[in-house]
Amino acid sequence: MKGPLFYSKILLFGEYGIIQDSKGLSIPYNFYKGALKSDENPTEEAMKSNQSLVKFVAYLKQLQTEQPGLVTFNIDVLQNDVNGGMYFDSSIPQGYGVGSSGALVAAIYDKYASNKITVLENLTREKLLQLKAIFSNMESFFHGKSSGLDPLNSYLSLPILINSKDNIEAAGIPSQSATGKGAVFLLDSGIVGETAPMVNIFMENLKDQGFRKMLKSQFIKYTDSCVENFLQGDMKSLFKNTKELSKVVLSNFKPMIPEQFHQIWQNGIETNDYYLKLCGSGGGGYILGFTQDFEKAKKSLKDYKLEMVYQF
Repeated sequence: MKGPLFYSKILLFGEYGIIQDSKGLSIPYNFYKGALKSDENPTEEAMKSNQSLVKFVAYLKQLQTEQPGLVTFNIDVLQNDVNGGMYFDSSIPQGYGVGSSGALVAAIYDKYASNKITVLENLTREKLLQLKAIFSNMESFFHGKSSGLDPLNSYLSLPILINSKDNIEAAGIPSQSATGKGAVFLLDSGIVGETAPMVNIFMENLKDQGFRKMLKSQFIKYTDSCVENFLQGDMKSLFKNTKELSKVVLSNFKPMIPEQFHQIWQNGIETNDYYLKLCGSGGGGYILGFTQDFEKAKKSLKDYKLEMVYQF
């Protein structure tokens, strides 16, 4: 048995900001993917995934009881499949900020939700918000608190524009240019990040008035501008605003940036060869980079593994 594929995602802009109602833009990233599977002779990895699914099923049972009307699953079928060794076969690295749990949540909803909203329907804002609410509750099992955006992106496989908490829409993004020098890329920090501790630090910081002021007057301002610039294909303004965003993050989100990357982050701002920003909650995993000249960025970052995400 092998289910349909669900892809990883990249939140280009909006990490942390969307908790405070900034804009956000999330795109599918087809390089990594996962599917539900069962095998006669499961590997150790598969058995570990299956054990995690056992706990997830118990959580979904509870969710159905506590929030009737939110979502109904064919729990007996799901329970049988999990008892039979079903697991999530995924190439999506965990703790890297590219949505490993989101793809799993999307796969379970797709296969076992009894009255699911499908991708083929006319996706009104109400339906998108309903899906986001369902996914937020499902994914909270993995992170403690989830916006539901990662599974939504994975499930729909469409770019999603977040205008505010209650206003999201499927978005068209400028098409890539195979000959373009500019790029959005991933830099592998080589460290696994954990979402929950990072979000906790952020929530603690929110208690500080100065931090809240910085978020509004700088972080959210530049995030919103970057989203608008990217969607309009205004690359000149995009790089100007990404540079400012990169500076704000380096000054105010230091715990989310692994220490050995503080100088590399600063170098990008000083040389203009590239600008770095958080990919997901930070603390490790991938770091997202923007450059007007990918070859130049590769030379500057020659000691690191870079993956092209989007070319323009």
